[in-house]
Amino acid sequence: MSRPRRKVPSAATVTATKPKQGIVYVTRQVHFNSAHHLHNAAKSDAWNRRRFGLCNNAGGHGHNYVLEVTVCGEPDPESGCLIDFAELKAILNKAVVDPCDHRNLNTQVPFLKGINPSTENLVVAFWNEIEPLIRRGKLSCVRLYETPRNFAEYRGPEAP
Repeated sequence: MSRPRRKVPSAATVTATKPKQGIVYVTRQVHFNSAHHLHNAAKSDAWNRRRFGLCNNAGGHGHNYVLEVTVCGEPDPESGCLIDFAELKAILNKAVVDPCDHRNLNTQVPFLKGINPSTENLVVAFWNEIEPLIRRGKLSCVRLYETPRNFAEYRGPEAP
């Protein structure tokens, strides 16, 4: 005995359901390579050597940085998108990658002048460069990987 066939609706009878609205988080990852050294000019050389160890080498050292930036908000009801990924990539290139890639963060990046380029300080500085360029949604998180196991993230000046 054969089973009765289920009636499958045709494409013309299927209606799209509108997704529930809510906050969506969109993240883009970019890469850049930079050199830096950690040094607090207000402290003695001995203090800097003790505090920063090999990272205080005046000749610097380099990292293959990975930057992840998250924007949040409600998707546009017509497109279903919060922010175009190509637009977010262009913002990150303009704000961070182009000025920092293959540069010495201590001496060659104007917006980092006077900042000790620790990973913690960099995420705050990068936020300050990226945030004014976000036109749709709200900047939610800037995460910077110095190595695959060491990273810092910043969620903005209003985060707890």
